[in-house]
Amino acid sequence: MGSGRWSTDVYQAGERYRAATGGSAFAYSDSGARTVHPRLDPRQARLRESRDSVEHPRSTAIAVLFDVTGSMGHVPRTLQTKLPDLFELLVRKGYATDPQLMFGAIGDATCDRVPLQVGQFESDNRMDDDLGRIVLEGGGGGQRTESYELAMYFMARHTDIDCFRRRGRRGYLFIIGDEMAYPEVSPAEVSRVIGDRLPGPIRTESIVAELQQSYDVYYILPAGTNYAGDRQILGYWRRLLGQNVIELDDLDAVCETIALTVGLGERAISLDQGLGDLDEVGSGAGFVVGRALSRVVRL
Repeated sequence: MGSGRWSTDVYQAGERYRAATGGSAFAYSDSGARTVHPRLDPRQARLRESRDSVEHPRSTAIAVLFDVTGSMGHVPRTLQTKLPDLFELLVRKGYATDPQLMFGAIGDATCDRVPLQVGQFESDNRMDDDLGRIVLEGGGGGQRTESYELAMYFMARHTDIDCFRRRGRRGYLFIIGDEMAYPEVSPAEVSRVIGDRLPGPIRTESIVAELQQSYDVYYILPAGTNYAGDRQILGYWRRLLGQNVIELDDLDAVCETIALTVGLGERAISLDQGLGDLDEVGSGAGFVVGRALSRVVRL
């Protein structure tokens, strides 16, 4: 729900403890778990909410959902190591007011045991806890499609965000993947995974249009994945999302890319200012991020 504040000191203390004890940032998955953690179960979620409060009076909802099938399984591990960099830019550089982040994971509902996992919107270190509960199943169907449409259905109909409800400002949704969605939202999959009853299938284009009413939706295709640079997949997402498709040459730059995209969307920075901020905080990702976002800014 977004209470509390992020602490890099708390994050670093947890990292030191895990290093000293041989623990893992993804202990639930690395323990051999193959069922969704109860706190990330979409059937139990009902709503994921980003709310204003006295502590955070002008919340900004930011959701990051990543494909964890096949070659995408390393993405959340990379993202977890970069969380302090993300908050350094969002909060200390003022890219977004009162950011509240939600993390989740996408699989394949046609064959995976854990096809959808959704955390809560958080302002503090509990978002790191949610990352640690994600099952990195590594499955997928091997047919260039995963259940992105199921995740987008959840985001469209099972989230409630005050930045949009109270101020008419859309939140941000980043999908990090390397494949296409299925052509339609399946009523049987929605019933099994989320618990809703649908009278019939929903075309993926329709659920995207519904989702875009309350979120600016971005698709990030990083290097080092099975279909990095694939023209068919990039073309598919550009038909759905227009210019909001980001090719990223280095996965290590994912947090900086998300932060600058939000800063640009909030009109808090220009691209040149954002790249200067990366230099200032000691990030070496400026060239990669500038190249990735130049097309988004130009269009």
